[in-house]
Amino acid sequence: MMLDGGTHAALVLGLALAVDLIWGEPPTPVHPVVWMGRLQRRLRRLAPRAPLPAFLHGLGMAITGPVVFGLGSWALIHLVSPWPLLQIALEVYLLKSAFAVRALAEAGLAVFHALHKGDDPAARLALRSLVSRDTSGLEPPLLAAAAVESVAENTSDSVVAPLLFFAVAGVPGALAYRAANTLDAMIGYRGELEWLGKAAARLDDVLNLVPARLSAALLVLACALCGASPARAVLSWWRDGSATESPNAGRPMAAVAGGLGVELEKVGHYRLGTGGRQPRAEDIRRAVFLMVAASLLAAALTAAYVGGEGFRVALASP
Repeated sequence: MMLDGGTHAALVLGLALAVDLIWGEPPTPVHPVVWMGRLQRRLRRLAPRAPLPAFLHGLGMAITGPVVFGLGSWALIHLVSPWPLLQIALEVYLLKSAFAVRALAEAGLAVFHALHKGDDPAARLALRSLVSRDTSGLEPPLLAAAAVESVAENTSDSVVAPLLFFAVAGVPGALAYRAANTLDAMIGYRGELEWLGKAAARLDDVLNLVPARLSAALLVLACALCGASPARAVLSWWRDGSATESPNAGRPMAAVAGGLGVELEKVGHYRLGTGGRQPRAEDIRRAVFLMVAASLLAAALTAAYVGGEGFRVALASP
């Protein structure tokens, strides 16, 4: 079975999306993102404590993950290229592991169901799969806000960005991005790990400059499709998108806040959608719908791009 490059890439994307929506995540022992985390945890145990050595060690970690998984996936794909069906299966498996629509939806809906039932302790527990902050003192409006924020932000990190890097650099590009993003989630924050995580955080900022803004635009379109307000989404994105410490995270979060007409607050850090009402459990469910719609739009755009690229190459061939 011989397919041109564009058709091959579009087929891999379509199958990976179907696998994600139908089955979700691969088992933990064979999940490449789990392997990324294990590699970085081992490297972290070797990290020195002094600021400059810690920074240099963190820089090495930031380079190692994308190189190992980007080049490693490239080598594996080329190794099995004499067997097209096996190559497609491998690429589908690797690409699917780089993004997570169903898992993100399920994590958000778990918080929604708990809040909807009035079970705040269960909502706090469910929220821990979405955010790294301490959830023990959050009351229902802030629980709902944190869940909406995470679903919106992860529309970029967990879906749009991997698909964008797949469009640009194939499956190795998607895996390299996921390795960099995974490391940022592990050590890219202030406090004890600030020097160790500086390189990972800055690399993640750079890699997400375009995906975060593209995600916000797709979420605005999703608002138009899902009965939310695209006009308010654009206004909130424009006004509040830069309010977060991250240069990227606030863009999709602000768009969703405006689209839903809610105010999203992380106490002591930022407030998005200023003037909106307090979020409720139902807003989490609506945010999940927006995320799924934006993800499908991103997949459609990616398929059109990679398919069109193959068509252009075919036209240019003698």
